[in-house]
Amino acid sequence: MLPLLRFTLDLFSTEPQVEHVAPVRKPGRRPTKRIAPASSPLSPVVPVSPIDPELAVGERPAYVPGVPLPGAIAPAAFAHPQANREVRLADAVVSYAFTRAKRKSIGFVIGPDGLVVRAPRWTPLHEVDAALQEKGGWILRKLQESRERQSRAHSARVEWRDGVVIPFFGQSITVVLDPTHGFSGRGAQLKTIDAVDPVTGDVVQGERILHVGLPKAATADQIRDAVQAWLMRQAAAHFKLRMEHFAPLLGVQWKKLRLSSAGTRWGSASADGSIRLNWRLIHFREPVIDYVVAHELSHLRVMDHSANFWNTVGTVVPDYQSLRSQLKEDAIPKW
Repeated sequence: MLPLLRFTLDLFSTEPQVEHVAPVRKPGRRPTKRIAPASSPLSPVVPVSPIDPELAVGERPAYVPGVPLPGAIAPAAFAHPQANREVRLADAVVSYAFTRAKRKSIGFVIGPDGLVVRAPRWTPLHEVDAALQEKGGWILRKLQESRERQSRAHSARVEWRDGVVIPFFGQSITVVLDPTHGFSGRGAQLKTIDAVDPVTGDVVQGERILHVGLPKAATADQIRDAVQAWLMRQAAAHFKLRMEHFAPLLGVQWKKLRLSSAGTRWGSASADGSIRLNWRLIHFREPVIDYVVAHELSHLRVMDHSANFWNTVGTVVPDYQSLRSQLKEDAIPKW
């Protein structure tokens, strides 16, 4: 039986990891002193003492949290919680997590915690510093973008109470506790209060209210769970309809749909026809949801992210690039 191949669409909103690599020159022999690889990608490297007599020429001491480096002028603008080194890039100071790894290039990863740098075991620190300076503009730009995304996510955090407003298909709905109804086991029901335009007399869509069958004294957890259950039902029904729409256009067949609550990806596809979609997509506008659905279904034809794959996506969602950007940049509620 062929092994299942799975491709994923990262959750860049909540927070992606952006990686960049820099080539390094491998010396004829390894230096006499090197830092051993850490047990995990983010494990701190053992700091090297500034007076270590074995420190290679050109290498500088590792950053020790709480001890400023010589010449440091300003406090770090960006700091990884497991930082063990520090670098000055343009007008910012970046404290980053540095590890040694079995690899052939220096890698820079920008994640929700900040910058992580991984380098081959034989690469001297001055080459790491040079690579950081070379990619300084890219690093600062991605760190700033990450900080802005986290700020938007924090501002979108939901306080679960009677009257809370959440996005649904890109529009706002108001959650109202309605203890007088059980809504036939559905737990909640969405109602729209239409209004009449006083000038034209046309009926226009007014406030949309989600009536939830809970008492006014319901706890935040009870409200959250009831709303989430309703949203997940809406997501499953909508995703199925859109998959049935796009699958024939792409010439593929899907076999199973599952909802995901993953924190770092919007969807995934397996070679056996299984599709997994994050139910939180229900917060986005329908065109954005269509992009994710088409993205995962396209993997049933092209199981990679090659030019052929993106051309396939473009046949059914021509503006996928702008929709992909919205998926990365739009803030959704922090549950």
